[in-house]
Amino acid sequence: MEITFIDDTKQVTKKEMTDIESLLQFAADYLELPENTEMSITFMDNEGIQVINRDYRGKDAPTDVISFAIEDEGEEETPIFFADEELVDLPNELGDIMISTERAQEQAAEYGHSYEREVGFLALHGFLHINRYDHMTPEDEKVMFGLQKEILNAYGLKR
Repeated sequence: MEITFIDDTKQVTKKEMTDIESLLQFAADYLELPENTEMSITFMDNEGIQVINRDYRGKDAPTDVISFAIEDEGEEETPIFFADEELVDLPNELGDIMISTERAQEQAAEYGHSYEREVGFLALHGFLHINRYDHMTPEDEKVMFGLQKEILNAYGLKR
């Protein structure tokens, strides 16, 4: 899986990006995603993520993680259909994840675990969202949070 990292904060280390890439590659293998899968992660501050949260979700407050799945259709978008033979050479583009490193630091302190654990958790949470998992209903929440815990435990990233 190919992950493009964008660091708007200019503070995320190469090791932190490598750790997140390793976790998400583990998760991609766990979910049996095709090798040609692609996605991006942008690290930003609370101010930057608040703008996105306001503009796209109607919530004028910073949040920890926001994800945009490529295959989600907007209300006024027309779906695009390809014949199976046209899909062979196209990458499996999942979408984009935005993580507030500021909010991750705040939550790590609040929950009593490391920043690395928190940012890994947020990256995996966003990753599951762009893979069509959600927690809008109690049933969906049980599935998504169960899978999230299963992957984190199997990877060894525990609280």
